[in-house]
Amino acid sequence: MLAAIAAARRWVHFENYIIRDDATGRRFADALVERARAGVGVRVLYDALGSFGTSRRYWRRLTQAGAEVRAFHPLLTRHPFDVFARDHRKLLVNRRQVGDDRRPVHRRRVGGRAHARVAGRGATTMVAVTGPGAAALDGAFARIWRRAGAPLPPDELEADPAECGSSTARVVAGAPGRARMYRAVQLLAASATDRLWITDAYLIAPPPLYASLVDAARAGVDVRLLVPGTSDLPVLRDSTRIGYRDLLRAGARIFEWQGPMLHAKTLLVDHRWARVGSSNLNVSSLLGNYELDLLAECDQFTAALAQQFLRDLASSREIMLQARRRFLPARLVGAPAAAPSPVPEQPHKRSGYELGAVAVVTVRRVAGGLRRAITSTAALVFAGVGVLLLVFPRVMAIVLAAGAFSLALAFGLYTFERRRTRGRGRWLIPNPRSRSRV
Repeated sequence: MLAAIAAARRWVHFENYIIRDDATGRRFADALVERARAGVGVRVLYDALGSFGTSRRYWRRLTQAGAEVRAFHPLLTRHPFDVFARDHRKLLVNRRQVGDDRRPVHRRRVGGRAHARVAGRGATTMVAVTGPGAAALDGAFARIWRRAGAPLPPDELEADPAECGSSTARVVAGAPGRARMYRAVQLLAASATDRLWITDAYLIAPPPLYASLVDAARAGVDVRLLVPGTSDLPVLRDSTRIGYRDLLRAGARIFEWQGPMLHAKTLLVDHRWARVGSSNLNVSSLLGNYELDLLAECDQFTAALAQQFLRDLASSREIMLQARRRFLPARLVGAPAAAPSPVPEQPHKRSGYELGAVAVVTVRRVAGGLRRAITSTAALVFAGVGVLLLVFPRVMAIVLAAGAFSLALAFGLYTFERRRTRGRGRWLIPNPRSRSRV
């Protein structure tokens, strides 16, 4: 990524959920500052929540060098619901001399290379893209950049770059409430006939997607899940483990990474499809955040990702089912007899009604364990708040009052703005000649 920044001659578009003022972050700042001072257009977009705590001095250094820096959905805003819609994308786009390829680097690295160590904490995956796929990724950056302020200059977007390879790539730009990657993963899981290999950092699949994984394993698909053994969010790791039993019983194999941190999000379907991106397989990522994923039909890319997946399994621990009872009751043990010849089970494709029934059962099973995890966490949180109220009553009263007034002000401004917008809309007269395009 630093080499891609250094090679830029016209512009650099850098979008990342977390940018820290640490040793790694300062290396990126040095590279961006050098390009900005050289006259290259540098645009940096970070998420206000993900990068919360990064010093103002860090951003000021970039802006003083000539870079344009924007925070996506600031925490103090007149739109309180924007707090729940975060920019979780990781993208780097550069443009070299006229006639050279635009080279976006999705912040996951693959294409024949091993998982890249990021800040010494663990494994992630990147992929470099050129050609029309690069323009699609840059277009996604331009749209979300526009949501944070003025649009990009027209000369920083290339409409139709020349093809430079034989691979077919599809860019899935996720947005809150659109469920684009959700539908794509469901479709890929349903179409798998040979293998379905998934690497995910925070796997808490929605019930319908969870049912699709269970059905694929029961249909004989080689379903393997690689998830972190340790996580920066232990509650999510425990929630992931809630769904292990049904997947293992269905025939899926689950592996927990034994390294310090696993942050990759990849998916392999048969020997044809490969997906790398920022979307985790959970509700927040699939339905609530702005995400960016790449779906590719490329034999070499799929083979490289499969080799990396197998290397990661060598550094992982496989989860196995264990019987709860050592010996069965006597009434459940039959007399020894010759085992009948096994009848091969024919693969069965479930109907929509069956899938709906499985989804309902899965909802109840997963939700039962998830409720226990949520209630136990809530009990600890409220107990901690109660202790703080007893020990520091004045301080806590001020904190709670300030939070309540802030929320009241935010909701009041939001209501006022919505009412003003509605009042303006009443006086709009439709033009019968105008047409809308969706």
